[in-house]
Amino acid sequence: MRGAWVATAYNLDWPLGLNGRNATPAVQLADMATLFDELAATGINAVFFQVRSEADAMYDSSIEPWSRFLTGTQGRAPDPFWDPLTEAINLAHERGMELHAWLNPFRVVSGLGLSGLAAGHIMNARPDLILSTTYKGTQESRKGTLVHHIDPGNPAGRSHIVDVVKDIVGRYPVDGIHFDDYFYPYPEYHIALEDQATFDAFGAGYASIEDWRRDNINLFMLEVSDAIREIDPRVRFGVSPFGIWKPGEPAGIVGLDAYNVIYSDPLTWIIEESVDYLVPQLYWPIGGGQGFAALADWWDLNSEGIHIYPGIAAYKNDPTTAVDYDGDGIGDPWDSGEIPAQLTFGRLFDNIQGNLFFRARNLGPAVNQGLTAYLETDLYRYKAITPYMDYRDTWPPDPPGNLQVTLSSEGRFLRWDPPITGISFANRFAIYRVKSDGSTPDALAITNDPANLIHISWDPEWTDTAALEVGSEYHYVVTGLTPNSIESVDPDLASILIQGTAVEEFAVSPALSGLDVYPNPVSHRAHLLLQLELPAEVEVRIIDILGREIARPMGGAGRQSVGTLEVGWDLRNASGVRVAPGVYQIVVRAGRQQMVRSLVVLR
Repeated sequence: MRGAWVATAYNLDWPLGLNGRNATPAVQLADMATLFDELAATGINAVFFQVRSEADAMYDSSIEPWSRFLTGTQGRAPDPFWDPLTEAINLAHERGMELHAWLNPFRVVSGLGLSGLAAGHIMNARPDLILSTTYKGTQESRKGTLVHHIDPGNPAGRSHIVDVVKDIVGRYPVDGIHFDDYFYPYPEYHIALEDQATFDAFGAGYASIEDWRRDNINLFMLEVSDAIREIDPRVRFGVSPFGIWKPGEPAGIVGLDAYNVIYSDPLTWIIEESVDYLVPQLYWPIGGGQGFAALADWWDLNSEGIHIYPGIAAYKNDPTTAVDYDGDGIGDPWDSGEIPAQLTFGRLFDNIQGNLFFRARNLGPAVNQGLTAYLETDLYRYKAITPYMDYRDTWPPDPPGNLQVTLSSEGRFLRWDPPITGISFANRFAIYRVKSDGSTPDALAITNDPANLIHISWDPEWTDTAALEVGSEYHYVVTGLTPNSIESVDPDLASILIQGTAVEEFAVSPALSGLDVYPNPVSHRAHLLLQLELPAEVEVRIIDILGREIARPMGGAGRQSVGTLEVGWDLRNASGVRVAPGVYQIVVRAGRQQMVRSLVVLR
């Protein structure tokens, strides 16, 4: 896992700067594309994009208002309209990176006066679900100020957040849902007895209010996990807890008591299997009372086998964002070797399967003491598939077939047939390339060398634009990948000879240029709109989550003419029985081309 957090709160990473929220959608989209280009070039393979920072939405939501960090005013939609989450998914996938939706679960108001809240914001719409705590720090000017959170002890408050998660998973093809560490308030606004009334109403049977608070979060994690798995069990769910569970765990560690102050108990989440991974925020150097090495070792030992991706403080390598320890107004960055040492140290442990960097803008062209160069030329010099989890579905998908390589005006155009049968479903594809040594290599051997991996594609086609050696032959291999990164076996191999410096013109005109499915989710009847650019034999199949064909809305394949073709499906299988609620795949083949869309069927 080579992840990076893209923070949208306060426009920290995107849209860049305080003026970013007032920029046109075209400028914001271009800024996002540039940022994602930089992350991909650095070697990042998963973007954690903040879509909810203060009970708002960085996407088109009917539950919560548009974020002020997008348009400058909470509740105001972008004009002209666009959906940043949709574009973030597309841009990440085009660059071979996963896209995980990052949510702040309980925070309601963050640095915005109550007068600036949208009418539909939960603070206005459901004040009965809000927990407000007073400032308990030492600054006289802040005494008596309040912060506001959704009350974790109120079941309706937790349900509101679960509904937000269900809405995202049901409507967007995200690769994961990710929470940060804001559950109960942090020390300056540490909760005392502000939730006594909630405890009186819902805390029966608990020995203490502290046990009840921890269990509220534990229950919430199970509720979110169950909701995600019910809608789309392929979506991974993880949290980035505070890096210290309790002082003295391990010996010598001091600092915030996350267990008793913010009531965060990630060890219970591990035991109850409510998370797929954890990203402990280990934003300290090696050694000392919050030593990175000691804490990484402790998380590995207590992981019970789930993946641990330590959070890395990339911002502390950058003098523009590092803490100013000596008070001279200039950030005092870490030693340039600190983060490389942390990354290599983590590779010593079985359950530490990668890292996430905070934040995205501290990578790429940032002034970060050579961190970007180190990743690009050393640790991340070869691309990587995100790691598979052996506690999730590990059955490999069927391999793609009919791999073809042809010349186009842009480079070598690869096209293949994605598998539509099998127990597991391939939602993306790994593309490998190797220069011929005069013999035909073994395809499986090509996939076993990470130096040969050149791209991850979410579509069954891709154009290789690399400058290759003229007069040489190259071999390509494509494998299927499940959402759990299980790779198909027995891959096809295709070869091409680079014959000249000028690439031959080869018109690549796909027959099927568009496929829309609506409504999605669906309760009664689904409509498929196919846009055909060339006449072609068209067939439509419905595949369940086990890879079984259950219906053919068009019957057999039939030749269709150019234009828009509408196909309806009444949610019944081949026997005329209505299908069960769940996630299905709409597989459309037009000639040699294939498109796949997910469809959620409701009760």
